[in-house]
Amino acid sequence: MKLLRFGPKGHERPGMLDSAGRIRDLSAEVGDIDGRTLETELPRLRALSPCALPLVDSAVRIGPAVAQVGKIVCVGLNYADHAHETGQAVPAEPILFLKATSSIVGPFDDIILPPGSQKGDWEVELGVVIGRPASYVSNEDALDHVAGVCVINDVSERSYQLERGGQWDKGKGCDTFCPLGPWLVTLDEACDLGSLDLWCKVDGQTMQHGNTRTMIFDVAHLVHYTSQFMSLQPGDVISTGTPPGVGMSMKPPRWLRENDIVELGIAGLGEQRQRVVRYRGSDQAST
Repeated sequence: MKLLRFGPKGHERPGMLDSAGRIRDLSAEVGDIDGRTLETELPRLRALSPCALPLVDSAVRIGPAVAQVGKIVCVGLNYADHAHETGQAVPAEPILFLKATSSIVGPFDDIILPPGSQKGDWEVELGVVIGRPASYVSNEDALDHVAGVCVINDVSERSYQLERGGQWDKGKGCDTFCPLGPWLVTLDEACDLGSLDLWCKVDGQTMQHGNTRTMIFDVAHLVHYTSQFMSLQPGDVISTGTPPGVGMSMKPPRWLRENDIVELGIAGLGEQRQRVVRYRGSDQAST
């Protein structure tokens, strides 16, 4: 299944894509695409006939694919070729950090560069959405706790991340820095997670083109590993790292500028498109 959320910000409704790629309204079936739905309702939703559900106008806004995310766990330097381009050693264990859930926006919403931003950057990533509680799970059982996967843009402000002391979180958690979606693709429909093409363009120029086969730690291992340090709950998201081609590693570096258009996607999981704007007021992210 391809599950999604549609409608105005803060008032999204649950939906499903039919075989023709049209949005169908799930509001009569579930309250939202959230942790509870992912833990308890997926078998029932799979049994539905999408064509029997109300059709939604194709011009509707697409919201974040998952509601009420409890936490976003990110993995740093998880592609061997990305570690190489940054001049850093391949990590012996996954590098974990947290990204604020307040950074989540829809896949076609604007990216808002925060005040003082000088080094905005892009990172196309495979997102893994938890469907069952996971605590100290084995590598062999890890995928049993996954509801599905999605596209994430792990937007970063590198000057905050690397030049202002402390951990990476400062440059990762700004409002709008986590476009998520357009869909949550359940594992029964997702292709081989170990061989997915990822790509990202900025103003039409291809910046990233990679494949999950160059991941250092695969999806199952990341779920297993993360669960040794914190419990994972339904609706939590693991953002699994980015392939090479980020702006920071270019010579000279290429940073996001106002009015840039960022496009990215993963084979079988959909595409995103964002316009880059600068912060102009406290209500900007909610409009």
